[in-house]
Amino acid sequence: MHCNKIEGIYTVLATKARLQENIWHEKLLFVGPDIWKGPGENPEFIEDKTLLKPWKQHAEKEGLNIKIGRWRTPGNPIAILVDFTTYFSGKNDIFKELWIKYKLDSLSGQWDYIEPAIFGYVAGKVIECYYHYHINYTDKVIAHFHEWLTGAGILYLEGQAPQIATIFTAHATVLGRAIAGTGLPYYKDFEKYNPEQAAKDFFVISKHSLEKTSAWYADCFTAVSETTATECMQFLNKEPDIITHNGFDASIIPDKTLFNKKRMAARQRIKEVAEAVLNQEIPSDSLFVIKSGRYEFRNKGIDVFIDAMAELKIHQQPQGMEINFALYPKLVQAMRNCRKKNCNL
Repeated sequence: MHCNKIEGIYTVLATKARLQENIWHEKLLFVGPDIWKGPGENPEFIEDKTLLKPWKQHAEKEGLNIKIGRWRTPGNPIAILVDFTTYFSGKNDIFKELWIKYKLDSLSGQWDYIEPAIFGYVAGKVIECYYHYHINYTDKVIAHFHEWLTGAGILYLEGQAPQIATIFTAHATVLGRAIAGTGLPYYKDFEKYNPEQAAKDFFVISKHSLEKTSAWYADCFTAVSETTATECMQFLNKEPDIITHNGFDASIIPDKTLFNKKRMAARQRIKEVAEAVLNQEIPSDSLFVIKSGRYEFRNKGIDVFIDAMAELKIHQQPQGMEINFALYPKLVQAMRNCRKKNCNL
């Protein structure tokens, strides 16, 4: 999500924003959730109260609470942040409407489904509002939605503004993540999984329904790799129209001199944080091995990282190198708890 570092989609959008801005200029608009709860202003967003001011006033009259400004990323494209929380009270009516029109199954969806679904729906309303205010029937408009979390926007536009072309991009699938995260033989038994039964078994019926419905109703359905395309054909019964491999804007990398300076500054900061966490000094020539990921022990390789530390600790600790395993017991215990509960944290 732009202006909010949520999931890998943020990086996908941020690293291509400058290239898109060079092509489309002010015709490129990013719509995201207004969820900044930290102190001060959102560090990713530069509000500009003069930008699109007449439309903003019009949108507010239609019940849309939005902020308009620039995304603080290379290219500085126009960003629209929407506060969608006012629509929570009407979620039952929204999901009823989507069930009647598209058979979207939201009945078992928990909050991690409800919140993004409502955001997607309201994002669709923002796009529709902008379209009717600024654009006429001769203009060609494309609304691009990433992942199941925004899919309700596709369904909203399908019903309220079908003249707006929609693209839905799958970066993975709900069932693919769920099955792989449990440690089951994913690729071995890939073609044996019944999607609807698997959605029930892994308690992701609503997420799977939104993903599948979005893929089918979007005017163009894309996936980011051949592997993801295969997942989509198996789990969504829908072959992507195009495979759009993720690219990388190399211009965002600083030159070698500046890069080394930034690298050394980052290394020093990591050392300071590690010393604060471990409450001990760390040699300046230490090798830092950092593993990050969201909540998925297996899909993000955290289990492999822990097993690798065990190999170093027990069998292959290099001579002449001190390895600090201060956090290792906590990680192992967390992994054991996860395995006992068969969860996908």
